[in-house]
Amino acid sequence: MGIKIEGKIEKVNGLELSYDDFVKRYMEKNQPVVLTGLTDQWRACTDWVTSNGKPNLQFFATHFPKSTVQVADCGTREFTDQKRVQMSVSKFVDQWVQGSVQEEGSNASTKDVRDKPLLYLKDWHLVKEYPEYTAYTTPLFFCDDWLNLYLDNYRMHKDSDVYSDSNEICCSDYRFVYMGEKGSWTPLHADVFRSYSWSANVCGKKRWLFLSPSQSHLVFDRNMKSSVYNIFDEVSETKFPGFKKAIWLECIQEPNEIIFVPSGWYHQVHNLEDTISINHNWFNGYNLCWVWDLLLKDYNEAKEYIEDIKDICDDFEGLCQRNLAANTGMNFYDFLIFLARLCFANLVQICHLRGDGERSVCSMSPVAQQLTSNLVSIQKIALKMNSLEGLTKTHKSHFNSSETLSNPEFIKLCMVLEKTYGVIYSQQTSDYHSKRSLVDDIRDLDIIKGHTFEVSTPEDLAKLIDHFIRIL
Repeated sequence: MGIKIEGKIEKVNGLELSYDDFVKRYMEKNQPVVLTGLTDQWRACTDWVTSNGKPNLQFFATHFPKSTVQVADCGTREFTDQKRVQMSVSKFVDQWVQGSVQEEGSNASTKDVRDKPLLYLKDWHLVKEYPEYTAYTTPLFFCDDWLNLYLDNYRMHKDSDVYSDSNEICCSDYRFVYMGEKGSWTPLHADVFRSYSWSANVCGKKRWLFLSPSQSHLVFDRNMKSSVYNIFDEVSETKFPGFKKAIWLECIQEPNEIIFVPSGWYHQVHNLEDTISINHNWFNGYNLCWVWDLLLKDYNEAKEYIEDIKDICDDFEGLCQRNLAANTGMNFYDFLIFLARLCFANLVQICHLRGDGERSVCSMSPVAQQLTSNLVSIQKIALKMNSLEGLTKTHKSHFNSSETLSNPEFIKLCMVLEKTYGVIYSQQTSDYHSKRSLVDDIRDLDIIKGHTFEVSTPEDLAKLIDHFIRIL
């Protein structure tokens, strides 16, 4: 069964695109785009690439030999993904080089070459492991990244049953390096948390096949439980009755191009050449609704799966939330605390600007407008969460404003958030660089000082935002 390809992804010179244009044309509309011209100054484009444009495997074997990475066997399926094993970078490079030598010395049609495992290094947290090595800088369009800014200071979930301290690197951020031979690939999927993602080819070429969220139901079975694994397989019409109706967009991504993948777009990716790429998953106020919708869907599935033990379970809701965290990466309470901390960090920024003269809503700077928009987005999700009957008022997680203001991790989060919006809007506002430091303001914010806010429910969070919007 062939697939229907009836469109391509737009390519735009990133140097000629403003941040506001990117937001309006792609982020707000949830549309994919390929950006060019943004990687010229990256160290990775020199260190990781040989003079003939191939991956510089020896560089990785020399500089990061002992890093433990996940490597997918592209020829072996395991559940809904490819089988993965852990190995050192040096071992991965050795296997890649040995395989290339064997292939060059053999007839490509021989059985020995066909049976060689096709390995693809995925999800390497190189940035987290080697913070002193700056391989690249995140392009301006993707800097408003609440997910990774948060995870640089907090863990998303602290339950030891879900994550162990020994696994800290593997769950501490969503910035990755991928390395794969020609022919390696990634099965059909939508990204974690239904986040945005961006993927930059440092070298090599990829083929992307995209399916719009409005058609995503077509790749699922009759019960909407499992999706197609490989769109180029012979897909059963009986199991996936809508698959042949799907209309795909195609994109050939060249070296030094960056592709923006919006929320909820299913995609399958094939390396047409030996390839190295940098990939981030991220979300912010523009796609929070996608994150919540996924959490709610996964929660309902987790609840349905163990419904038969509800009457004999002492803490059925707690079990549902633990399963949700294990399967999705966070649960309702993790998400609520995430929203509360980000909300308060945005409030701190607004109070800081207010102290520098941003008194009137009508004369807000672009930074203040963005911060207020963030609060509105958070409040909308809080109200959606509050409408869910099962989200009770009694649970372990809670947010206390007084404790938070004195927390070093929170101060770091605020400072990075300030720097992020300062960079994004540096062309449009000069009053952002205040005479009084943000740290001083955090310690003595007139509007916040003397008020202690507890957030244990989504309703608490929505009311907190209401309170501050009225007085700011």
